[in-house]
Amino acid sequence: MYIWGVAEQSEDQADAFFHALADRTRRDIMRRVLAGQHSVSALAAKYDMSFAAVQKHVAVLEKAGLLTKLRSGREQLVSGDVAAVRSVASMLAELEQVWRGRIARIDELIASDTDQED
Repeated sequence: MYIWGVAEQSEDQADAFFHALADRTRRDIMRRVLAGQHSVSALAAKYDMSFAAVQKHVAVLEKAGLLTKLRSGREQLVSGDVAAVRSVASMLAELEQVWRGRIARIDELIASDTDQED
């Protein structure tokens, strides 16, 4: 069985992507780390929450495969994974195509109903 053009085993990955991106703070972290590498402590300074809370958000994004951490001395440097973000975009584009197809069929039905009334 295929979903969004990927094998069934990728369903868990898709769930992880969308779970990770469902949170506003995690989406903001992604914007920041896609623009450039940041340390977790520099990220934490940008939010009105504890360092531990930001670490948990980063961990969710890392588990989903959306970012990577690299230890540099005492700091953990975080970078966004562009390929993973493209994968999410691809999934959304395929869903959009499904909906556009449904809308096109509805438009055809409406047009055929209108033609039959004339």
